[in-house]
Amino acid sequence: MKKLSEITDYYYNDLGPIIKDLDKKRQEVRRRILFYYSFVAIALTWGAYYITTLCDDPDYFMIGIGYFVVMMVSFGIVMAIVSKDYVKEFKKKVIAPLIKFIDPNLNYDPQRYIPESLLRYSGIVTSRIDRYSGNDYVSGEIDGVHIEFSDIKADQRREDSEGHVEYVTIFEGVLLKAEFPKHFHSRTFVFPDTAEKKFGSMIGRFLQSHSTSHGELIKMDNPEFEKEFVVYGDDTIEAHYILTQSMMERMLEFKKRVGHSVAFSFVGGEMFVAVYYDKDTLEPSIFSSLLDYKIAKEYIETLFYAMGIVEELNLNKKLWSKR
Repeated sequence: MKKLSEITDYYYNDLGPIIKDLDKKRQEVRRRILFYYSFVAIALTWGAYYITTLCDDPDYFMIGIGYFVVMMVSFGIVMAIVSKDYVKEFKKKVIAPLIKFIDPNLNYDPQRYIPESLLRYSGIVTSRIDRYSGNDYVSGEIDGVHIEFSDIKADQRREDSEGHVEYVTIFEGVLLKAEFPKHFHSRTFVFPDTAEKKFGSMIGRFLQSHSTSHGELIKMDNPEFEKEFVVYGDDTIEAHYILTQSMMERMLEFKKRVGHSVAFSFVGGEMFVAVYYDKDTLEPSIFSSLLDYKIAKEYIETLFYAMGIVEELNLNKKLWSKR
């Protein structure tokens, strides 16, 4: 697989003319959005005055609230419509070539995504999901290892005692599935150790030991790994068979490189990796230049680390035979 520096050079050099042209289109889209935003701001200012002068009447107050909602929703719709063609062109002319450059054996579909059933199967998310979406699906083989990944977002519908409904995001980021070179029968889960970091070692361990939906708590003999992750599973011996010292060190290094919370699961002979980005990773921002190194770095690193999981965790090394 290509090095990170090679991919960065390809982005700026080979795709440079395309990116410059796209950035001009981005600026035009931004101007159109800002024009409409100015209109909405003026309208909302008038609406605020309207509500404050007539708020003694409940009927007028509700009309004013409705007005606010309609204006904000319409702004979101207009922004999506105006930027739709630009986003589509960006993915076709930038993301697709980047993926092929990184590895020509990979296929990219901006409309598809990992199905909810696979997220469920991974066991990484067990909460009820009421709304599910995604995009930017990549699949294929890297060094003989089949992988697939995409952006996904899972929301849960919640209603308070007064009937107010809101959707709470329970996962947003990249979910990746890859073949694992060891054969195993049980399930093993590796989650960010938020309990111990938040409540301290004593209370954290107590909470961990009482979280039984993913099996029993399994202690690992790597202090640094124990600080970052908590392990659950159906079989302690098999969990240690999967999570060797080398594997734990590589998982720690992967988390450091990515710079985001990461969860792993080993189910049905496959490994799942969830990276919590809290945003649509390959969606271009209308208000940030494509020429900005920080922006380019995010796109490049997202792809590089997702595809690099094969080499990063030695999944391409046939060190073990599958029984």
